[in-house]
Amino acid sequence: MHAPVLVLRDSLKRESGRKVHHANIQAAKAVADIIRTTLGPRSMLKMLLDASGGIVVTNDGNAILRELDLAHPAAKSMIKLSRTQDEEVGDGTTSVIVLGGEMLHVAEAFIEKNYHPTVICRAYSKALEDAIAVIDKIAMSIDVNDRPTMLGLVKSCIGTKFTSQFGDLIADLAIDATSIVGVDLGQGMREVDIKKYIKVEKVPGGQLEDSKVLKGVMFNKDVVAPGKMKRKIVNPRIILLDCPVEYKKGENQTNAELVREEDWEVLLKMEEEYIENMCAQILKLKPDLVITEKGLSDLACHYLSKAGVSAIRRLRKTDNNRIAKACGATIVNRPDELQESDVGTGAGLFEVKKIGDEFFAFIVDCKDPKACTVLLRGASKDLLNEVERNLQDAMSVARNILRIQNSFLVGVLQN
Repeated sequence: MHAPVLVLRDSLKRESGRKVHHANIQAAKAVADIIRTTLGPRSMLKMLLDASGGIVVTNDGNAILRELDLAHPAAKSMIKLSRTQDEEVGDGTTSVIVLGGEMLHVAEAFIEKNYHPTVICRAYSKALEDAIAVIDKIAMSIDVNDRPTMLGLVKSCIGTKFTSQFGDLIADLAIDATSIVGVDLGQGMREVDIKKYIKVEKVPGGQLEDSKVLKGVMFNKDVVAPGKMKRKIVNPRIILLDCPVEYKKGENQTNAELVREEDWEVLLKMEEEYIENMCAQILKLKPDLVITEKGLSDLACHYLSKAGVSAIRRLRKTDNNRIAKACGATIVNRPDELQESDVGTGAGLFEVKKIGDEFFAFIVDCKDPKACTVLLRGASKDLLNEVERNLQDAMSVARNILRIQNSFLVGVLQN
């Protein structure tokens, strides 16, 4: 007789059969019960402590489940289900968990009657096909230019959330923002990239009613030399760079051995000439504003301010891309490759304003912007974080309507 072959370590335990089915169902129901009270018109907000010790106050299913540290594999699958729903649809993260938990609860009775799990799964797949067929029948086309209908649909997704008490405010912001960044692809198709081209800027202070959609871009930066450079320019010519406007440094530690004292002056002179040439190439196109993602030396700042040009340095790549989309500029890698077509002339106003203790640069009143900023004002950061989560859900729904231009009838009836 052969000796038994041990595949698993002694410390590991393998379970199978009906006991595991019941354990998985109980774990999924436990996850569903955690967020069940956040669904519906009498939904409650949950208060959580996140990993960094901050407070999260929300009734968004995905935001709550994201903070949970679970060990059970079935419970982890439920959290992944919520995350997938958030990425693909943007709304309904709580509903899918509650629905999933309930479906497993109903399946438990069939397992007790000795139905095989694959038979139950096939039955649910058939039910899915029937549900999709019914939805296709009762779905109705939507005119995306009909504002009241769009408002009704978007409001249906935030009706049970914290911001529903502010009326149409969040729905209006979501529709305005998604309408600005929508790009027609032809054949009735429309691309709306809310992650790349809509930035939500949260500034504590003021009232939530002061929130608005800017036809352009706003970012937390000031000009390099506030005393010498203009903070307000009407119809600015904008140049965007992603290269440093300073003397090129050696990649590693660079040593230069100088024999004579005059050589040091020659070295400094070469550095100055290099920066002067670079600034001359930029100033040749008569810009009013130069923005770079990298550094900008004091000498370059001097030449630019002397020519009456404002400059902003070390801007994020994502913000630079949004400015390019908003004002029609092209991001250039080298100043000597600059052309007239690279200059952005679509912006109506560049202005630096102080809000609270910080300076914010605004490039607004753009002619045909394909990027925008939603400025949110409110009493505290916790409040603004929850408003942002609600706004993201509303924008996702507005994006889906603009993209598909077809809506499930219940969305209107629910409202």
